[in-house]
Formats: sequence, structure tokens, C-alpha cells
Amino acid sequence: MNKLEGKIAVITGGNSGIGLATAKRFVTDGAYVFITGRRQHELDTAVSEIGKNVMGLQGDVSNLVDLDRLYSIVKQEKGHIDILFANAGLGEFARLGQISEEHFDKTFGVNVKGLLFTVQKAVPLFKDDGGSIILNSSIAASKGVEGFSVYSASKAAVRSFARTWTVDLRRRKIRVNAVSPGQIDTKALSDLMQNEEHSRQLKKDLVSTVPLRRMGTPDEVAKVVSFLASDDSSYVTGIELFIDGGAAQI
Repeated sequence: MNKLEGKIAVITGGNSGIGLATAKRFVTDGAYVFITGRRQHELDTAVSEIGKNVMGLQGDVSNLVDLDRLYSIVKQEKGHIDILFANAGLGEFARLGQISEEHFDKTFGVNVKGLLFTVQKAVPLFKDDGGSIILNSSIAASKGVEGFSVYSASKAAVRSFARTWTVDLRRRKIRVNAVSPGQIDTKALSDLMQNEEHSRQLKKDLVSTVPLRRMGTPDEVAKVVSFLASDDSSYVTGIELFIDGGAAQI
């Protein structure tokens, strides 16, 4: 039997990158998955790629009305949640001295506020006999990356949430863990680049900091998230699991 057989999962930002790879992995492992995304076209494409046991729901995690609509539909369709992967996030470069209020509000609005209310509004749909919540943080929370201070701070908040919510939810046997990906080859990473040449150079620079000397793939992150979602990790809670080829460890 697949390790997520019969489980109901919600993945925010499931229309691309790590979120999409995780949705595919969850379905392969037996789960039914609700995915969210801000762009309907990309969401429709993702649902088509996944192919079965999936529903796409358009919405922005920083919009609480959208979150309420998401969970209303989940409750109506399946009645409860077993797994939540709070994955939606964004990042943009801005060096100290160039950080605008708009940049700060946009980053913290999605990565901190959005993630917080994604989890808080999901909790009532979990059963009292357990469940798994996985938060997507980043190695940027542990390392200094030039021009990335607001993003890094937002991901440090995510790591802190995992510790506190582990204690808040222990009586309901809901486990909370964080994953911290490193240099993962995703569209979101490419979108940070100014042009193709900049993209090649930045990826080369990133790889040079990784002991395994390569970038990771979204599916390599998805496999770890699936482990934390399953009973294989039944005695694991409150941790930060790095998926970084050793980049933040050496």
C-alpha cells in the first residue's frame, strides 16, 4: 500500500516548482491533493499534468478571503485534512538601502502572514488523532545572502513557527516540521535572473557553494516532504530538514 493512501492533502503554491513536484509525489504515494495558485492558467496546466486525484483552486495566500474559500471547498469536498504543505512563497532581491515598504510588505505578506493564516485556518479541519503540517522555509534563513535580507528574515520566521506550533498542536498529535531547500533548479529561481547570461553565471556561482556540486531538483524536495507527511516520520516533529546538498552544513 502507498504510504499516503487515503490521505487528504492541501498544497499552497502547487502550480509550479517544488509545490507541483510535491503534488505529483503525493498523488503517486496515494493521496488526494488540493493545490492552490494565483494564476488560473498555470493552475489548470498543473492539474492536467498531475492527471488524477487533484483539484486546483485559484487564490492568493495573503488574501484571507481566498483562504476561507479554499478551506470551505476542501471541507465540502472531503470533510477534513490529513496533510498541509504550506509552500507558497516569493523572493526578490533588494540590498539594504534600497528596501522599500512595498518590497517588505509583499514579501512578508506572502511568506509570513500568508503562511500563518494558511496554517491557522487549516487546523480546524485536521482530525484530533493526528496529522502532518510541513512548512517551506529556506537555507537563506541560516545563511547571509547579499541583497536577500527581507526574504531571509521571512524564512527565519517560518522556522520559528515550526518550533512554536509543534508545542501548540502537540495535544492534537499534529506534527509540524520545516523543510529548508537550498539551490533548487526551479522557474522561481530563473525568474530572479536579469537575463540568460546572468542566469548561467548565478547558477554556476550557486553550484560552487554546494558540496555535491550540482543543483537539486524539485522532486528531490518532494520526496522529503512526502516522508514528513507520512507515518514513516511519526516520531519526527519540530525539526528543520535541510535539502541543500550540504550547502548550509559545511
